[in-house]
Amino acid sequence: MRVSHETIYRSLYLQTRGVLHRELVARLRSKRTMRRGKRSSTDGQRRGQIIDAVSIRDRPSEIDARATPGHWEGDLITGARNTHIATLVERYSRYLLLVRVNGKDTTNVVGALIQKVKQLPRGLLLSLTWDRGTELAMHKLFSRETGVPVYFCDPKSPWQRGTNENTNGLLRQYFPSGLALSTYSQHDLDVIALRLNSRPRKTLGFLSPRARITGAVAATR
Repeated sequence: MRVSHETIYRSLYLQTRGVLHRELVARLRSKRTMRRGKRSSTDGQRRGQIIDAVSIRDRPSEIDARATPGHWEGDLITGARNTHIATLVERYSRYLLLVRVNGKDTTNVVGALIQKVKQLPRGLLLSLTWDRGTELAMHKLFSRETGVPVYFCDPKSPWQRGTNENTNGLLRQYFPSGLALSTYSQHDLDVIALRLNSRPRKTLGFLSPRARITGAVAATR
């Protein structure tokens, strides 16, 4: 038999009738006192409206292996007053880019992404996997400007870009719910990204994402 992580979380909260003791809450990054079942991040968004979307099922198998750098996952995180930040995470190193966007519409999002990823070293952007959000409806423009293919997850399947989902969870330490994300400049976002990129990760053998990706870039030169 196998027990899912959700079952374990629920059992911990049920021991205190849904509310964790204060000393336990103080140790949680999210500081959340109530456990709510995870809902798909696709709820409330129109899906299936992206013309000529290439499915993640058609993505080359070597991307799944995480053996080479350059393959990214992306999404938006949402703040108060309909504000958003785009997040990009590299699968091999877990390296994070945060991108300021002026709106959730595809023109603003795709334009901001193009400008940001063009700052990456040559060869470090080989593919992008995104949620089914219509903010990337202009994916053909992104591919034309960057030379990079875009793959889309299945509807209501955020685990298909699990690296990005996990990183978005870490980011809630810096961007708690109820905060207007438009107050952050691109410089502010770069500073926060640097903090996470400098944090050692067990999954990387306790290297930081920054060290991991720096080593990968050096090896290609």
